Amino acid sequence: MSDGMALTDHLGELRKRLMIAAGTWVVAFLACYSFAERIFEYIAQPVRQALPEGSSLVFINATEPFFTILKVGALAGLVIAFPVIVWQIWCFVAPGLYAHEKKFAIPFVFFSTLCFGAGTYFGFTIVFPMIFSFLVTYGTGVGGVNAMLSMGAYLTLAMRLLIAFGLVFELPIVIFFLARMGIVDHHWLRRNRKFALLVAFVVGAVLTPPDVFSQASIALPFVILYEVGIIVARLFGKPRPVIDEEEDEEQEDAGE
Repeated sequence: MSDGMALTDHLGELRKRLMIAAGTWVVAFLACYSFAERIFEYIAQPVRQALPEGSSLVFINATEPFFTILKVGALAGLVIAFPVIVWQIWCFVAPGLYAHEKKFAIPFVFFSTLCFGAGTYFGFTIVFPMIFSFLVTYGTGVGGVNAMLSMGAYLTLAMRLLIAFGLVFELPIVIFFLARMGIVDHHWLRRNRKFALLVAFVVGAVLTPPDVFSQASIALPFVILYEVGIIVARLFGKPRPVIDEEEDEEQEDAGE
């Protein structure tokens, strides 16, 4: 088979997997849309608890409630469809793996879903109350300004944070497969801790409101999970020649 045909086959397979993933998301969205208002009530709990007495969420244009509920349905559909989406990702990359690596299919889907769910749960139950309490308290203390938050703006921020926490918690899974493929190992990860720390705060600055507390809420889990990834790479990474490990240790000693 020619390289051109091989590329065409890969693109065809990618399109197939994307269509299945997108179709699953659409079906899940349609199933969740009828419950979207109740889901929004649940998602809005952290900010409503942070608002002072007499304040509430508002909408600032006539179409905002409709599109807000639409987004809630899409978010809920993404959560429901996530295992299928992960499975499609696996099916796309599996042909390039060795036979002994393909046995990780079910653990990959299970732990990816578990980590994403753990990330969103951590963000919603632990970080959200602190972030919105801090932001609302700070805002209402500036010149006696009243808190009247837009439901659409809140949902946009909440969705961005929830997806960010979910993806950050996938870091050990990503490191596991990179280590299994021999792309990284625990020596390389240890040597690049300082760059991981920089990336953590850059990601936090991009995905969260512009305050140090919100940025740290993303950056600290990223750093902790990076350290977990180092342990994962050490336990499950592809073995390297002894001479390479000795060279890595010498480089680490020189860096220290």
